[in-house]
Amino acid sequence: MRTYDQRELVLGFRDLWRVQEEGLDPETGCLIRFYAGRPQSIGNSERIQLSGMYNVRKGKIHLPVNRWTRRQAILCGTCLIVSSVKESQTGKMHVLPLIGGKVEEVKKHQHCLAFSSSGPQSQTYYICFDTFTEYLRWLRQASKIASQRISSVDLSCCSLEHLPANLFYSQDLTHLNLKQNFLRINPSPSTSRGLGELQRFTKLKSLNLSSNNLGDFPLAVCSISTLTELNMSCNALRSVPVAVGDMYNLQTFLLDGNFLQSLPAELEHMHQLSYLSLSFNEFTDIPGVLERMTAMDKLCMSGNCIDTLNLPTLRRMPHIKHVDLRLNVIRRLVADEVDFLHHVTQLDVRDNKLCELDATVFNNIEVLHCERNQLVTLKISGYCLKGLYASSNELVHLDVYPVPNHLTCMDISRNHLENLPEWVCDSRKLEVLDAGHNQICELPARLFCNSSLRKLLVGHNQLGRLPDRLEHTQVEVLDIQHNQLLELPSNLLLKADSLRFLNASANKLEMLPPATLSEETHSILQELYLTNNNLTDKCVPLLTGHPHLKILHMAYNHLQSFPASKMAKLEELEEIDISGNKLKAIPTTIMNCRRMHTVTAHSNCIEVFPEVMQLPEIKCVDLSCNELSEITLPENLPPKLQELDLTGNPRLALDHKTLEMLNNIRCFKIDQPSAGDASGAPAVWSHGYTEASGVKNKLCVAALSANNFCDNREALYGVFDGDRNVEVPYLLQCTMSDILAEELQKTKNEEEYMINTFIVMQRKLGTAGQKLGGSAVLCHIKHDPMDPGGCFTLTSANVGKCQTVLCRNGKPLPLSRCYVMSYEEELKRIKQHKAIITEDGKVNGVTDSTRILGYTFLHPSVVPRPHVQSITLTPQDEFFILGSKGLWDSLSMDEAVEAVRNVPDALAAAKKLCTLAQSYGCNDSISAVVVQLNVTEDSFCCCELGGVPPPSPGIFPQSVNVVIKDRPPDALGMPSSSSGMASEISSEISTSEMSSEVGSTASDEPPQVAMNENSPAYPSEQRCMLHPVCLSNSFQRQLSSATFSSAFSDNGLDSDDEEPIEGVFTNGSRVEVEVDIHCSRTKEKQLLQVAVEASDEGIVISANEDESGLPRKADVSATGTIGRRRGNGSVAPQERIHNLIEVATDAPLKKTGGYFAAPAQPDPDDQFIIPPELEEEVKEIMKQHQEQQQQRQYPLDQLPDYYDTPL
Repeated sequence: MRTYDQRELVLGFRDLWRVQEEGLDPETGCLIRFYAGRPQSIGNSERIQLSGMYNVRKGKIHLPVNRWTRRQAILCGTCLIVSSVKESQTGKMHVLPLIGGKVEEVKKHQHCLAFSSSGPQSQTYYICFDTFTEYLRWLRQASKIASQRISSVDLSCCSLEHLPANLFYSQDLTHLNLKQNFLRINPSPSTSRGLGELQRFTKLKSLNLSSNNLGDFPLAVCSISTLTELNMSCNALRSVPVAVGDMYNLQTFLLDGNFLQSLPAELEHMHQLSYLSLSFNEFTDIPGVLERMTAMDKLCMSGNCIDTLNLPTLRRMPHIKHVDLRLNVIRRLVADEVDFLHHVTQLDVRDNKLCELDATVFNNIEVLHCERNQLVTLKISGYCLKGLYASSNELVHLDVYPVPNHLTCMDISRNHLENLPEWVCDSRKLEVLDAGHNQICELPARLFCNSSLRKLLVGHNQLGRLPDRLEHTQVEVLDIQHNQLLELPSNLLLKADSLRFLNASANKLEMLPPATLSEETHSILQELYLTNNNLTDKCVPLLTGHPHLKILHMAYNHLQSFPASKMAKLEELEEIDISGNKLKAIPTTIMNCRRMHTVTAHSNCIEVFPEVMQLPEIKCVDLSCNELSEITLPENLPPKLQELDLTGNPRLALDHKTLEMLNNIRCFKIDQPSAGDASGAPAVWSHGYTEASGVKNKLCVAALSANNFCDNREALYGVFDGDRNVEVPYLLQCTMSDILAEELQKTKNEEEYMINTFIVMQRKLGTAGQKLGGSAVLCHIKHDPMDPGGCFTLTSANVGKCQTVLCRNGKPLPLSRCYVMSYEEELKRIKQHKAIITEDGKVNGVTDSTRILGYTFLHPSVVPRPHVQSITLTPQDEFFILGSKGLWDSLSMDEAVEAVRNVPDALAAAKKLCTLAQSYGCNDSISAVVVQLNVTEDSFCCCELGGVPPPSPGIFPQSVNVVIKDRPPDALGMPSSSSGMASEISSEISTSEMSSEVGSTASDEPPQVAMNENSPAYPSEQRCMLHPVCLSNSFQRQLSSATFSSAFSDNGLDSDDEEPIEGVFTNGSRVEVEVDIHCSRTKEKQLLQVAVEASDEGIVISANEDESGLPRKADVSATGTIGRRRGNGSVAPQERIHNLIEVATDAPLKKTGGYFAAPAQPDPDDQFIIPPELEEEVKEIMKQHQEQQQQRQYPLDQLPDYYDTPL
């Protein structure tokens, strides 16, 4: 595992013992290849791709002379090596070159392949493999080798340390690919062939030596004068030798991803060099030698350290037309009275630090990219401008002069523009205009008169209305979602004859404009998105004016019915989403829509199962969260049906036959019968989740939910997104919870166990994670096992674009971080590792996330280390949302929180998020998990927050910090399934517990602890209910109303006891128990310490007791009751079920005198009866107690956390 100092780089673990432990795991091999650098030399075994003992036959298979023999077969490099018949395992070996040969399947024999060499003297070997898996592996690898040309050899990713001998069998190679190996210029063994041998190839034209980490430029390469293409990227080069000038035929020279700061002047001798790439190096200025390399027309210097663009330097390069300076640190342009730069036609300054840009000096500019800067103003020449891309800035002013008559595409989205420039309407060739996510309040009427405009995107603005009178417009795609539109122009659909796509979701529309004024209609509208408006049934008849409609989204409006006659006219409809309305039925005329493949109608009031199973093309049906009671199915299910969701229908009852038929569907969802929480633990959380496939019908996301994780007092939720692959999300869903459970046994630190979980998951992905990857977010809810009544902690960890947001007091609180190129620290780290970031913002063109699971071949640029954030849950925390990339690309966190805050059901909330994202334009797979929280005041610790609990909606004023609920007299004190965290006392203890635990209550004597006069008594310090203030001369306690039943005694005493039970009082019909439940998390000066522990039955608290009449000691070890003799003579055994008092969910009723009364016993035979000889003594004790209570009356506002009793 390398050295101790490199252990975190190698495997990601900080602790040495974890590195050593992981190093012993056999699955670590897949990481070693990519993480641990150059492997140790073990002969030629690294060249062996496949090997094994198989049945082999040489020559033609129909000749009886040749027999099948068990021999060793090896696929090594570009050759098949087969042992001889006599020495099948060792000795003589036969070599069969495969380049240019054939690898064919033999159908007459099972799992058999025929390997043939090329040329007139070709030979053939037949190999029968033992398993189908081996057969496929050999076929795939051998076919790749055989498909290579004799003049072209691909030895990339083969772990080569030196050049193999068989590479030099042919001196006629023209193309050689040696990228991503471990080659060295001079290998350590003297007999090894280093890169100096490459000069033997006198006809070599193309050589790829990228990603070998050479450190120095191989001089032997400079002597290959025939080279026209040379790739030396990612080799940690710090200089280029002057001898490169000898490669006078070189046309393409790639030096990306190195540490170059300068270039030799001899490069000017390479007169044919037309493409020189210097991206992601350490240049601070444009090299002067480029001024003399006139064959170049493109300057490729992205990802360097240039902070100032000197225009005079570009002036001296008239041959440069395309300037690529993205991902530098350019803050300003220095002109120095430079004339117009006529030769530059394309300028790319994306992802820099520009605050303003005056590009008018480039008077012939055709394409300008300046996205993701900090631009406030932008000036540009419009003479030749064809494309302007300035999104994700802070633009308030955009000046283009003269009017760009050649402009075809303009993207000015995500800026601060309040209106569109006037010149936009005069741009005669403008086809695509994206002005979304601005502050535009009004669109000019002339904009729709532009005859060339085809795509207009103005969503996420502040449009209150569109131009009233529209002339004929040629717009085909119109996106006006997320504005403030109350209505659409009355003639919009009449004049927009070419409109195919209209998205008006998230507005305030109450009506739709007509598509025709007569029976005939010319509408060609195919996609209509109207989700999240105020549409009513009146707009449904207007839909019939669009007979070619294919996709209709009208979710979350105010529809109460969908007339059957109107549905019948939408015959070409393929997808409909009418969720979140008040529909009671789907019209039977949906049968007319023979092309329908998706019906989504969740969160309605549908009572009758629609006739969707009769549709021949139906694939997906979502009828969740309705009021279905039964379903009717045809004899045969639709052949293409893949998903049926019937969850959230509480009245739905399916017979065995129906269930058996529906289980044949690939994805069939129905509510499972709830077994309840056997532990009796309060339901602090509940969840709902949903998943939806993308446009390609591939579900590339997965969700994880475990309400009772580990010990039933924890929960785990997760969302995984594979982007375009299905394998990784599935593996994460099946494995990650088990890994987390194992890590929890090794450490309790939230950040540490979450980070380790992701790192171990990286290893578990194995070969699937080498070329594939996926985003992930995990949320773990737990509490301190040593503090059962304590606070719950939510820990979120994420990589990629899966994220979590918590709704606290109605406001979003992000718990995740999206690691992409725009994140400054990640970009700096990526540059340090010399990764290549392509123009679409992806590392090596693979992923735009710098921290993600999988993609191990991109290490160390892409790592699985997650962002971890822990937060203590409070009563103001309402719910949290986990979402995949598709969800957060379509909805902001503010909008997501606001959308589901008033949705009472978690499943319906998750469904709503998914539906909104799809209606807002998401075409990717989506997964959403909504976890609703119910954290009560008395289970939230605010000691560390200054002692004052924050206000909670729906709770009593701050002066009263206990929740008092009325309870029926015959109700037992069981924890509520919907209440918050446990912080009170359960009123049910089993018979076996009572038989030995009657005496395990707190003593009523005050603690005899010496305190000096300076010892604070904390009379005014505000503490939470879990950690109350201890008074100097009083004994704090909370009282439990507990009903007991005993099978061993009828008087509450053990058979041998002669003394009454301390702390237990009875009036013959109910028992009152005084219990000290102080939390162990109070400050050191607090007077009482109580041990707490968790059990399978819920949260329990140990009660402290001492013998009657003896002074209580301050020693903590003397306060426990386990193994000690009680005041009544009984001994507390060390079993888990003893010395426990369960914490209830509802506060007991407060009784006059400071006691809490338990409900009456249901069975008189099980009541505690006071023996006659103890009756007078008990009455005297109760009388004294009442008198002392009357003398000490504390106002309620002075004692918010507890009730003080002198006993």
